[in-house]
Amino acid sequence: MLKPITYHIALGSNKGNKLKNLQAAVDAIYERIGNIKLISKVYQSPAFGFKSDDFLNCCLVLYSSLEPQTVLESLLAIEADLGRTRNVKTGYEARTIDLDIVFAGNQIINTESLQVPHPEMAKRRFVLLPLNNIASKVKHPKLNKEIWELLEVCQDNSVLKPINVWLKNPSKRFDFSKFNYIAIEGNIGAGKTSLATKMAHEFNAKLILERFADNPFLPKFYKDANRYAFTLEMSFLADRYQQISDDLSQLDLFKDFVVSDYDVFKSLIFSKITLNEDEFSLYRKLFYLIHKDIAKPELYIYLYQNTKRLQENIKKRGRDYEQHIADDYLEKINAGYLDFLKTQKDFKVKIIDVSDRDFVENRADYLWVLNELV
Repeated sequence: MLKPITYHIALGSNKGNKLKNLQAAVDAIYERIGNIKLISKVYQSPAFGFKSDDFLNCCLVLYSSLEPQTVLESLLAIEADLGRTRNVKTGYEARTIDLDIVFAGNQIINTESLQVPHPEMAKRRFVLLPLNNIASKVKHPKLNKEIWELLEVCQDNSVLKPINVWLKNPSKRFDFSKFNYIAIEGNIGAGKTSLATKMAHEFNAKLILERFADNPFLPKFYKDANRYAFTLEMSFLADRYQQISDDLSQLDLFKDFVVSDYDVFKSLIFSKITLNEDEFSLYRKLFYLIHKDIAKPELYIYLYQNTKRLQENIKKRGRDYEQHIADDYLEKINAGYLDFLKTQKDFKVKIIDVSDRDFVENRADYLWVLNELV
């Protein structure tokens, strides 16, 4: 999963219900492209370069894992859906909506279809003034000046008037900051890490990822389960206890909550499947001695996927030691989790069937998952 790029997008409308057009564009950008972090004030500005009705203009900060060319294509599709027909031969014209990429992180792009930073942005007050509201310290990667500096020297003398109406940020419908600690769980290949990572990026959360890749006993277990099961489960328990205890005790004042891709109780679920009866009896005693001192999540999300889909995901991510996991092992894990969750009263549980969803590649599916959580 690609790390999100910070985009700055300029929006304008001078045809039809201008404010409604801007809000519709903001909503569509959120639904199709990525998370909207900030939206500037809306300004009324005269048409630039041609005679027409005044525009309403604003800018927004967008986080998206999509590449710039894909973002451009999505913006053009949104324009078309909102009634704009681009006519490159007639020059400037009135438009229901105009969407432009101003910055794509620090990237400099010069292709036939896309120029970033936008080549005219430094000459246009209707871009610089709203951009200054939300990104005054962002530096132009070619001109090497911050936005406020570009605004000060801009020779465009257009008079812009702020209007007393704010656009609504659709991301505000999701408020996970009411939880201090959210755990995302699921079977092998269910998408726990992907969802935790996306939520951390989108909602300013501290991210805790299980360090399973560093466990030297895991590949050995998949080759000889009977021999290495107890050693593996003990090493996982010790590592999970230490990681959760350390990370939850370290406050991060700049994050709104904590999200992890596991809960320590998974140790008991997996050990019940992998250990023989005597080993599990001993393990359970040790587990509960430790578990009573560990912070519990306030929201526990369980991602359910059917066995066929889990096997497809496991093969897709290509970890050698996972390629021969049996269906019945995955089914026992699912059953173990569901039995555990049926008895839980200490925290809020959300079980979500994502067998027919791809929330990593499909933003609509991702937003569907978020809606299931609120």
